Amino acid sequence: MNAESDGAEGDGDERPAASVGAIFRRILGNAGKLLGGRAVNAVVSLGYTAVTARALGVDGLGVLVMINAFAQLLGDVVKFQSWQTVLQYGAEPLAHRRLDDLQRVVRFTMLLDIASGVIGVIVGVAGALIFGPQLGWTAAQAPLAAAYAASAFFMTAAAPLGVLRLLDRFDVLATNAAVISLVRLAGCGLGFALHADLAFFLLVWALGTIAGYVQLLVVAVREMRRQDLLHGFRWFGPVQIRAEGVWRFAWATNLNATVGVAFTHLVTLIVGGLLGPSEAALWRVGRQVADAIAKPVRLLTPALYPELVRLMVEGREHEMWRLTGRIALTASGVGLLLLAVSGFAGAPLLQLVMGPGFAAAAGIMTWQVAAAVINLISLPLEPMVITLGKAGATVWVRVAAAVVYIAALPFLVPRYGLTAAGAGLVASTAAIALGMFWLLMQQRAEGRGGKSLDHPPPPR
Repeated sequence: MNAESDGAEGDGDERPAASVGAIFRRILGNAGKLLGGRAVNAVVSLGYTAVTARALGVDGLGVLVMINAFAQLLGDVVKFQSWQTVLQYGAEPLAHRRLDDLQRVVRFTMLLDIASGVIGVIVGVAGALIFGPQLGWTAAQAPLAAAYAASAFFMTAAAPLGVLRLLDRFDVLATNAAVISLVRLAGCGLGFALHADLAFFLLVWALGTIAGYVQLLVVAVREMRRQDLLHGFRWFGPVQIRAEGVWRFAWATNLNATVGVAFTHLVTLIVGGLLGPSEAALWRVGRQVADAIAKPVRLLTPALYPELVRLMVEGREHEMWRLTGRIALTASGVGLLLLAVSGFAGAPLLQLVMGPGFAAAAGIMTWQVAAAVINLISLPLEPMVITLGKAGATVWVRVAAAVVYIAALPFLVPRYGLTAAGAGLVASTAAIALGMFWLLMQQRAEGRGGKSLDHPPPPR
Protein backbone atom coordinates (compact mmCIF):
# COMPACT_ATOMS: atom_id res chain seq x y z
CA MET A 1 0.00 0.00 0.00
CA ASN A 2 1.21 3.50 -0.73
CA ALA A 3 2.49 5.60 2.11
CA GLU A 4 -0.14 8.21 1.44
CA SER A 5 -3.03 5.78 1.92
CA ASP A 6 -3.50 6.42 5.61
CA GLY A 7 -1.73 9.70 5.94
CA ALA A 8 -3.85 11.37 3.31
CA GLU A 9 -7.06 10.72 5.16
CA GLY A 10 -8.47 13.82 6.73
CA ASP A 11 -11.63 15.54 7.71
CA GLY A 12 -12.06 17.37 4.39
CA ASP A 13 -13.88 20.65 4.14
CA GLU A 14 -16.51 21.05 6.83
CA ARG A 15 -18.94 23.38 5.13
CA PRO A 16 -22.51 24.06 6.25
CA ALA A 17 -25.02 21.90 4.41
CA ALA A 18 -26.42 23.83 1.46
CA SER A 19 -30.18 24.18 1.14
CA VAL A 20 -32.10 22.73 -1.80
CA GLY A 21 -32.55 26.25 -3.13
CA ALA A 22 -28.82 26.92 -2.96
CA ILE A 23 -28.04 23.60 -4.65
CA PHE A 24 -30.61 24.35 -7.34
CA ARG A 25 -29.00 27.72 -8.00
CA ARG A 26 -25.58 26.06 -8.13
CA ILE A 27 -26.89 23.56 -10.69
CA LEU A 28 -28.26 26.41 -12.78
CA GLY A 29 -24.94 28.22 -12.46
CA ASN A 30 -22.92 25.18 -13.55
CA ALA A 31 -25.36 24.50 -16.37
CA GLY A 32 -24.97 28.12 -17.39
CA LYS A 33 -21.21 27.71 -17.56
CA LEU A 34 -21.64 24.67 -19.79
CA LEU A 35 -24.21 26.55 -21.84
CA GLY A 36 -21.68 29.25 -22.64
CA GLY A 37 -19.42 26.69 -24.32
CA ARG A 38 -22.24 24.60 -25.75
CA ALA A 39 -23.99 27.63 -27.24
CA VAL A 40 -20.85 28.37 -29.18
CA ASN A 41 -20.57 24.69 -30.02
CA ALA A 42 -24.17 24.44 -31.26
CA VAL A 43 -23.67 27.32 -33.67
CA VAL A 44 -20.23 26.19 -34.78
CA SER A 45 -21.42 22.59 -35.11
CA LEU A 46 -24.21 23.64 -37.42
CA GLY A 47 -21.64 25.76 -39.22
CA TYR A 48 -19.19 22.98 -40.01
CA THR A 49 -22.06 20.65 -40.91
CA ALA A 50 -23.43 23.29 -43.28
CA VAL A 51 -20.01 23.83 -44.88
CA THR A 52 -19.62 20.07 -45.30
CA ALA A 53 -23.09 19.82 -46.83
CA ARG A 54 -22.40 22.57 -49.33
CA ALA A 55 -19.03 21.04 -50.24
CA LEU A 56 -20.12 17.42 -50.58
CA GLY A 57 -23.84 17.74 -51.33
CA VAL A 58 -26.65 15.72 -49.79
CA ASP A 59 -25.30 12.33 -50.90
CA GLY A 60 -21.73 13.10 -49.83
CA LEU A 61 -22.86 14.37 -46.44
CA GLY A 62 -25.02 11.27 -46.10
CA VAL A 63 -22.01 9.00 -46.56
CA LEU A 64 -19.96 11.07 -44.11
CA VAL A 65 -22.62 11.06 -41.39
CA MET A 66 -23.09 7.30 -41.80
CA ILE A 67 -19.34 6.75 -41.36
CA ASN A 68 -19.33 9.12 -38.38
CA ALA A 69 -22.39 7.35 -36.93
CA PHE A 70 -20.59 4.02 -37.37
CA ALA A 71 -17.55 5.25 -35.42
CA GLN A 72 -19.69 6.87 -32.72
CA LEU A 73 -21.78 3.72 -32.45
CA LEU A 74 -18.62 1.73 -31.78
CA GLY A 75 -17.39 4.29 -29.27
CA ASP A 76 -20.72 4.27 -27.44
CA VAL A 77 -21.01 0.47 -27.42
CA VAL A 78 -17.56 -0.20 -25.96
CA LYS A 79 -17.37 2.94 -23.83
CA PHE A 80 -17.63 2.60 -20.07
CA GLN A 81 -19.35 5.64 -18.60
CA SER A 82 -16.34 5.97 -16.34
CA TRP A 83 -17.24 9.56 -15.42
CA GLN A 84 -20.19 8.16 -13.45
CA THR A 85 -17.89 5.73 -11.64
CA VAL A 86 -15.57 8.63 -10.78
CA LEU A 87 -18.48 10.54 -9.25
CA GLN A 88 -20.13 7.60 -7.51
CA TYR A 89 -16.94 6.27 -5.91
CA GLY A 90 -14.75 9.38 -5.85
CA ALA A 91 -17.04 11.83 -4.05
CA GLU A 92 -16.65 10.28 -0.61
CA PRO A 93 -12.82 9.88 -0.72
CA LEU A 94 -12.51 13.45 -2.01
CA ALA A 95 -14.70 14.79 0.79
CA HIS A 96 -12.42 13.15 3.38
CA ARG A 97 -9.15 13.74 1.47
CA ARG A 98 -8.36 10.03 1.17
CA LEU A 99 -5.99 10.53 -1.72
CA ASP A 100 -5.01 6.91 -2.19
CA ASP A 101 -8.66 5.84 -2.56
CA LEU A 102 -9.38 8.72 -4.92
CA GLN A 103 -6.33 7.91 -7.05
CA ARG A 104 -7.40 4.27 -7.24
CA VAL A 105 -10.71 5.42 -8.69
CA VAL A 106 -8.92 7.57 -11.28
CA ARG A 107 -6.55 4.77 -12.31
CA PHE A 108 -9.37 2.24 -12.50
CA THR A 109 -11.51 4.44 -14.73
CA MET A 110 -8.61 5.40 -16.99
CA LEU A 111 -7.84 1.70 -17.43
CA LEU A 112 -11.45 1.17 -18.47
CA ASP A 113 -11.14 3.99 -21.01
CA ILE A 114 -7.94 2.59 -22.55
CA ALA A 115 -9.20 -0.98 -22.77
CA SER A 116 -12.52 0.01 -24.30
CA GLY A 117 -10.79 2.34 -26.75
CA VAL A 118 -8.49 -0.40 -28.04
CA ILE A 119 -11.43 -2.79 -28.46
CA GLY A 120 -13.38 -0.09 -30.29
CA VAL A 121 -10.58 0.49 -32.81
CA ILE A 122 -10.12 -3.23 -33.54
CA VAL A 123 -13.83 -3.88 -33.98
CA GLY A 124 -14.32 -0.67 -35.97
CA VAL A 125 -11.59 -1.29 -38.50
CA ALA A 126 -12.62 -4.89 -39.05
CA GLY A 127 -16.32 -4.06 -39.14
CA ALA A 128 -15.94 -1.28 -41.70
CA LEU A 129 -13.98 -3.52 -44.05
CA ILE A 130 -16.28 -6.52 -43.63
CA PHE A 131 -19.70 -4.88 -43.52
CA GLY A 132 -19.01 -1.81 -45.67
CA PRO A 133 -21.01 -3.11 -48.67
CA GLN A 134 -24.00 -3.86 -46.44
CA LEU A 135 -23.90 -0.27 -45.20
CA GLY A 136 -23.90 1.07 -48.73
CA TRP A 137 -20.24 2.07 -48.89
CA THR A 138 -18.32 1.60 -52.11
CA ALA A 139 -15.00 -0.22 -52.37
CA ALA A 140 -13.25 3.16 -52.12
CA GLN A 141 -15.31 4.38 -49.15
CA ALA A 142 -14.97 1.30 -46.91
CA PRO A 143 -11.21 1.81 -46.26
CA LEU A 144 -11.93 5.46 -45.41
CA ALA A 145 -14.54 4.31 -42.91
CA ALA A 146 -12.04 1.85 -41.42
CA ALA A 147 -9.46 4.60 -40.98
CA TYR A 148 -12.04 6.93 -39.44
CA ALA A 149 -13.08 4.16 -37.02
CA ALA A 150 -9.68 4.55 -35.34
CA SER A 151 -11.00 7.81 -33.87
CA ALA A 152 -13.30 5.68 -31.68
CA PHE A 153 -10.36 5.36 -29.28
CA PHE A 154 -10.61 9.05 -28.46
CA MET A 155 -14.39 8.87 -28.07
CA THR A 156 -14.16 6.49 -25.10
CA ALA A 157 -12.28 8.78 -22.71
CA ALA A 158 -14.64 9.71 -19.88
CA ALA A 159 -12.45 9.53 -16.76
CA PRO A 160 -11.05 13.09 -17.22
CA LEU A 161 -14.60 14.30 -17.68
CA GLY A 162 -15.61 12.70 -14.38
CA VAL A 163 -12.63 14.21 -12.58
CA LEU A 164 -13.54 17.73 -13.70
CA ARG A 165 -17.21 17.25 -12.77
CA LEU A 166 -16.19 15.87 -9.38
CA LEU A 167 -13.99 18.91 -8.80
CA ASP A 168 -16.83 21.24 -9.81
CA ARG A 169 -14.87 22.70 -12.72
CA PHE A 170 -17.77 23.15 -15.10
CA ASP A 171 -16.22 26.36 -16.34
CA VAL A 172 -13.35 24.31 -17.77
CA LEU A 173 -15.68 21.69 -19.24
CA ALA A 174 -17.57 24.40 -21.11
CA THR A 175 -14.69 24.79 -23.56
CA ASN A 176 -14.31 21.14 -24.58
CA ALA A 177 -17.15 20.77 -27.07
CA ALA A 178 -16.25 24.13 -28.57
CA VAL A 179 -12.67 22.94 -29.18
CA ILE A 180 -13.92 19.97 -31.20
CA SER A 181 -16.27 22.07 -33.29
CA LEU A 182 -13.82 24.92 -33.90
CA VAL A 183 -11.19 22.51 -35.19
CA ARG A 184 -13.77 20.95 -37.50
CA LEU A 185 -15.06 24.33 -38.68
CA ALA A 186 -11.57 25.56 -39.55
CA GLY A 187 -10.73 22.34 -41.36
CA CYS A 188 -14.05 22.19 -43.21
CA GLY A 189 -13.65 25.80 -44.29
CA LEU A 190 -10.25 24.96 -45.73
CA GLY A 191 -11.69 21.89 -47.43
CA PHE A 192 -14.48 23.94 -48.98
CA ALA A 193 -11.98 26.46 -50.34
CA LEU A 194 -9.79 23.68 -51.76
CA HIS A 195 -12.75 21.72 -53.18
CA ALA A 196 -11.58 18.77 -51.10
CA ASP A 197 -13.07 15.29 -51.30
CA LEU A 198 -14.72 13.04 -48.71
CA ALA A 199 -11.40 11.74 -47.34
CA PHE A 200 -10.28 15.25 -46.39
CA PHE A 201 -13.49 16.02 -44.51
CA LEU A 202 -13.32 12.70 -42.64
CA LEU A 203 -9.77 13.56 -41.57
CA VAL A 204 -10.91 16.97 -40.33
CA TRP A 205 -13.78 15.51 -38.31
CA ALA A 206 -11.41 12.95 -36.77
CA LEU A 207 -8.87 15.64 -35.86
CA GLY A 208 -11.60 17.53 -34.03
CA THR A 209 -12.33 14.45 -31.90
CA ILE A 210 -8.62 13.99 -31.10
CA ALA A 211 -8.20 17.66 -30.18
CA GLY A 212 -11.11 17.46 -27.75
CA TYR A 213 -9.63 14.37 -26.07
CA VAL A 214 -6.18 15.93 -25.63
CA GLN A 215 -7.63 19.15 -24.21
CA LEU A 216 -9.80 17.28 -21.70
CA LEU A 217 -6.94 15.07 -20.48
CA VAL A 218 -4.45 17.91 -20.09
CA VAL A 219 -6.87 20.12 -18.18
CA ALA A 220 -7.97 17.30 -15.83
CA VAL A 221 -4.37 16.50 -14.87
CA ARG A 222 -3.59 20.17 -14.37
CA GLU A 223 -6.64 20.66 -12.14
CA MET A 224 -5.82 17.63 -9.97
CA ARG A 225 -2.30 18.95 -9.56
CA ARG A 226 -3.61 22.41 -8.67
CA GLN A 227 -5.79 20.96 -5.91
CA ASP A 228 -2.88 18.81 -4.64
CA LEU A 229 -4.67 15.55 -5.46
CA LEU A 230 -1.71 13.96 -7.26
CA HIS A 231 0.54 13.74 -4.21
CA GLY A 232 2.16 10.31 -4.39
CA PHE A 233 0.23 9.43 -7.55
CA ARG A 234 1.58 6.58 -9.68
CA TRP A 235 0.23 5.76 -13.14
CA PHE A 236 0.87 2.06 -12.57
CA GLY A 237 -0.30 1.89 -8.97
CA PRO A 238 -3.13 -0.25 -7.54
CA VAL A 239 -6.52 0.01 -9.26
CA GLN A 240 -8.73 -2.03 -6.97
CA ILE A 241 -11.35 0.26 -5.40
CA ARG A 242 -12.08 -0.46 -1.75
CA ALA A 243 -15.86 -0.55 -2.11
CA GLU A 244 -18.38 -3.16 -3.12
CA GLY A 245 -20.20 -3.30 -6.42
CA VAL A 246 -17.75 -1.30 -8.53
CA TRP A 247 -17.70 -3.62 -11.51
CA ARG A 248 -21.45 -4.14 -11.28
CA PHE A 249 -21.99 -0.38 -11.33
CA ALA A 250 -19.49 0.16 -14.17
CA TRP A 251 -21.10 -2.51 -16.34
CA ALA A 252 -24.61 -1.28 -15.61
CA THR A 253 -23.86 2.34 -16.50
CA ASN A 254 -21.96 1.18 -19.59
CA LEU A 255 -24.86 -0.91 -20.85
CA ASN A 256 -27.40 1.76 -19.98
CA ALA A 257 -25.53 4.43 -21.92
CA THR A 258 -24.80 2.03 -24.77
CA VAL A 259 -28.48 1.34 -25.30
CA GLY A 260 -29.47 4.95 -24.68
CA VAL A 261 -26.94 6.64 -26.95
CA ALA A 262 -25.61 4.05 -29.39
CA PHE A 263 -29.02 3.23 -30.80
CA THR A 264 -29.26 6.85 -31.94
CA HIS A 265 -26.39 6.22 -34.36
CA LEU A 266 -27.75 2.78 -35.20
CA VAL A 267 -31.00 4.38 -36.35
CA THR A 268 -29.02 6.64 -38.71
CA LEU A 269 -27.34 3.58 -40.18
CA ILE A 270 -30.65 1.72 -40.52
CA VAL A 271 -32.35 4.69 -42.17
CA GLY A 272 -29.44 5.03 -44.58
CA GLY A 273 -29.47 1.32 -45.35
CA LEU A 274 -33.24 1.26 -45.99
CA LEU A 275 -33.78 4.61 -47.70
CA GLY A 276 -30.34 5.71 -48.91
CA PRO A 277 -27.70 8.30 -47.90
CA SER A 278 -29.91 11.30 -48.72
CA GLU A 279 -32.57 10.26 -46.22
CA ALA A 280 -29.86 9.46 -43.67
CA ALA A 281 -28.55 13.01 -44.12
CA LEU A 282 -32.05 14.46 -43.54
CA TRP A 283 -32.47 12.34 -40.42
CA ARG A 284 -29.03 13.33 -39.09
CA VAL A 285 -29.52 17.03 -39.76
CA GLY A 286 -32.98 17.04 -38.17
CA ARG A 287 -31.63 15.22 -35.13
CA GLN A 288 -28.72 17.63 -34.81
CA VAL A 289 -31.02 20.66 -34.89
CA ALA A 290 -33.39 19.03 -32.38
CA ASP A 291 -30.48 18.30 -30.05
CA ALA A 292 -29.21 21.87 -30.42
CA ILE A 293 -32.65 23.24 -29.49
CA ALA A 294 -32.90 21.04 -26.39
CA LYS A 295 -29.23 21.32 -25.37
CA PRO A 296 -29.56 24.30 -22.99
CA VAL A 297 -31.94 22.40 -20.71
CA ARG A 298 -30.23 19.04 -21.07
CA LEU A 299 -27.09 20.61 -19.64
CA LEU A 300 -28.82 20.40 -16.26
CA THR A 301 -28.09 16.65 -16.23
CA PRO A 302 -24.28 16.78 -15.91
CA ALA A 303 -24.67 19.55 -13.34
CA LEU A 304 -27.34 17.60 -11.41
CA TYR A 305 -25.55 14.27 -11.06
CA PRO A 306 -22.62 15.47 -8.87
CA GLU A 307 -25.07 17.25 -6.54
CA LEU A 308 -27.17 14.11 -6.12
CA VAL A 309 -24.05 12.08 -5.31
CA ARG A 310 -22.95 14.66 -2.72
CA LEU A 311 -26.39 14.63 -1.10
CA MET A 312 -26.28 10.84 -0.96
CA VAL A 313 -22.83 10.89 0.65
CA GLU A 314 -24.19 13.37 3.22
CA GLY A 315 -27.25 11.18 3.90
CA ARG A 316 -29.75 13.84 2.77
CA GLU A 317 -32.18 11.68 0.82
CA HIS A 318 -35.19 13.95 1.40
CA GLU A 319 -33.37 16.85 -0.25
CA MET A 320 -32.55 14.58 -3.20
CA TRP A 321 -36.26 14.05 -3.86
CA ARG A 322 -37.05 17.75 -3.54
CA LEU A 323 -34.24 18.70 -5.89
CA THR A 324 -35.40 16.12 -8.46
CA GLY A 325 -38.93 17.53 -8.42
CA ARG A 326 -37.73 21.10 -8.89
CA ILE A 327 -35.52 20.16 -11.82
CA ALA A 328 -38.37 18.21 -13.45
CA LEU A 329 -40.76 21.16 -13.27
CA THR A 330 -38.18 23.56 -14.70
CA ALA A 331 -37.23 21.27 -17.58
CA SER A 332 -40.87 20.52 -18.44
CA GLY A 333 -41.85 24.15 -18.86
CA VAL A 334 -38.87 25.01 -21.02
CA GLY A 335 -39.23 21.84 -23.07
CA LEU A 336 -42.83 22.54 -24.07
CA LEU A 337 -41.87 26.08 -25.07
CA LEU A 338 -39.06 24.77 -27.27
CA LEU A 339 -41.44 22.35 -29.00
CA ALA A 340 -43.78 25.21 -29.92
CA VAL A 341 -40.90 27.33 -31.24
CA SER A 342 -39.49 24.51 -33.38
CA GLY A 343 -42.89 23.84 -34.92
CA PHE A 344 -43.03 27.38 -36.32
CA ALA A 345 -39.35 28.04 -37.10
CA GLY A 346 -38.04 24.59 -38.06
CA ALA A 347 -38.34 24.73 -41.86
CA PRO A 348 -37.05 28.31 -42.31
CA LEU A 349 -34.11 27.56 -40.02
CA LEU A 350 -33.11 24.44 -41.93
CA GLN A 351 -33.39 26.17 -45.30
CA LEU A 352 -31.37 29.16 -44.12
CA VAL A 353 -28.55 27.22 -42.48
CA MET A 354 -28.26 24.02 -44.50
CA GLY A 355 -29.55 25.10 -47.91
CA PRO A 356 -32.78 24.53 -49.88
CA GLY A 357 -32.16 20.79 -50.24
CA PHE A 358 -32.53 20.25 -46.49
CA ALA A 359 -35.89 21.96 -45.97
CA ALA A 360 -37.46 18.51 -46.36
CA ALA A 361 -36.02 17.58 -42.96
CA ALA A 362 -38.43 19.96 -41.18
CA GLY A 363 -41.20 17.37 -40.84
CA ILE A 364 -39.00 14.70 -39.32
CA MET A 365 -37.32 17.29 -37.12
CA THR A 366 -40.67 18.01 -35.44
CA TRP A 367 -40.90 14.37 -34.35
CA GLN A 368 -37.29 14.48 -33.14
CA VAL A 369 -37.88 17.67 -31.16
CA ALA A 370 -40.98 16.08 -29.58
CA ALA A 371 -38.82 13.14 -28.45
CA ALA A 372 -36.24 15.58 -27.09
CA VAL A 373 -38.96 17.37 -25.11
CA ILE A 374 -40.04 14.08 -23.52
CA ASN A 375 -36.41 13.56 -22.55
CA LEU A 376 -36.40 17.01 -20.96
CA ILE A 377 -39.58 16.37 -18.99
CA SER A 378 -38.07 13.17 -17.58
CA LEU A 379 -34.58 14.69 -17.30
CA PRO A 380 -33.86 14.15 -13.56
CA LEU A 381 -35.38 10.67 -13.29
CA GLU A 382 -32.49 8.57 -14.57
CA PRO A 383 -29.72 10.37 -12.59
CA MET A 384 -31.83 9.93 -9.45
CA VAL A 385 -32.46 6.23 -10.12
CA ILE A 386 -28.74 5.59 -10.75
CA THR A 387 -27.63 7.57 -7.70
CA LEU A 388 -30.00 5.55 -5.51
CA GLY A 389 -28.35 2.37 -6.73
CA LYS A 390 -30.66 1.08 -9.46
CA ALA A 391 -28.27 1.44 -12.39
CA GLY A 392 -28.91 -2.17 -13.40
CA ALA A 393 -32.67 -1.68 -13.61
CA THR A 394 -32.34 1.30 -15.94
CA VAL A 395 -30.57 -0.96 -18.43
CA TRP A 396 -33.60 -3.20 -18.80
CA VAL A 397 -35.89 -0.23 -19.37
CA ARG A 398 -33.74 1.07 -22.20
CA VAL A 399 -33.12 -2.37 -23.69
CA ALA A 400 -36.83 -3.15 -23.89
CA ALA A 401 -37.71 0.17 -25.54
CA ALA A 402 -34.75 0.11 -27.94
CA VAL A 403 -35.27 -3.49 -29.05
CA VAL A 404 -38.91 -2.89 -29.92
CA TYR A 405 -38.10 0.36 -31.75
CA ILE A 406 -35.19 -0.99 -33.78
CA ALA A 407 -37.01 -4.25 -34.59
CA ALA A 408 -39.95 -2.26 -35.98
CA LEU A 409 -37.89 0.02 -38.24
CA PRO A 410 -37.26 -2.48 -41.09
CA PHE A 411 -40.99 -3.12 -41.35
CA LEU A 412 -42.28 0.45 -41.02
CA VAL A 413 -39.63 2.67 -42.61
CA PRO A 414 -39.78 1.19 -46.14
CA ARG A 415 -43.56 1.70 -46.12
CA TYR A 416 -43.97 5.01 -44.31
CA GLY A 417 -40.54 6.60 -44.72
CA LEU A 418 -38.88 8.90 -42.20
CA THR A 419 -42.21 9.63 -40.52
CA ALA A 420 -42.26 6.08 -39.16
CA ALA A 421 -38.77 6.50 -37.70
CA GLY A 422 -39.76 9.81 -36.08
CA ALA A 423 -43.05 8.56 -34.61
CA GLY A 424 -41.30 5.44 -33.34
CA LEU A 425 -38.64 7.59 -31.70
CA VAL A 426 -41.32 9.52 -29.80
CA ALA A 427 -43.03 6.31 -28.66
CA SER A 428 -39.74 4.74 -27.57
CA THR A 429 -38.67 7.85 -25.65
CA ALA A 430 -42.04 8.02 -23.87
CA ALA A 431 -41.75 4.35 -22.89
CA ILE A 432 -38.30 4.94 -21.39
CA ALA A 433 -39.55 7.97 -19.44
CA LEU A 434 -42.47 6.00 -18.01
CA GLY A 435 -40.14 3.14 -17.11
CA MET A 436 -37.75 5.44 -15.24
CA PHE A 437 -40.68 7.05 -13.42
CA TRP A 438 -41.94 3.63 -12.36
CA LEU A 439 -38.50 2.63 -11.06
CA LEU A 440 -38.24 5.84 -9.07
CA MET A 441 -41.69 5.47 -7.55
CA GLN A 442 -40.93 1.86 -6.69
CA GLN A 443 -37.71 2.94 -4.98
CA ARG A 444 -39.56 5.59 -3.02
CA ALA A 445 -42.29 3.17 -1.96
CA GLU A 446 -39.72 0.69 -0.74
CA GLY A 447 -38.07 3.47 1.25
CA ARG A 448 -34.62 2.01 0.79
CA GLY A 449 -32.95 5.16 -0.56
CA GLY A 450 -29.22 4.74 -0.98
CA LYS A 451 -29.32 1.28 0.67
CA SER A 452 -30.00 -0.45 -2.62
CA LEU A 453 -28.66 -3.97 -3.02
CA ASP A 454 -27.47 -3.04 -6.51
CA HIS A 455 -24.96 -0.51 -5.29
CA PRO A 456 -24.37 0.05 -1.58
CA PRO A 457 -22.76 3.41 -0.86
CA PRO A 458 -19.00 3.40 -0.31
CA PRO A 459 -18.05 2.87 3.33
CA ARG A 460 -16.92 5.87 5.32
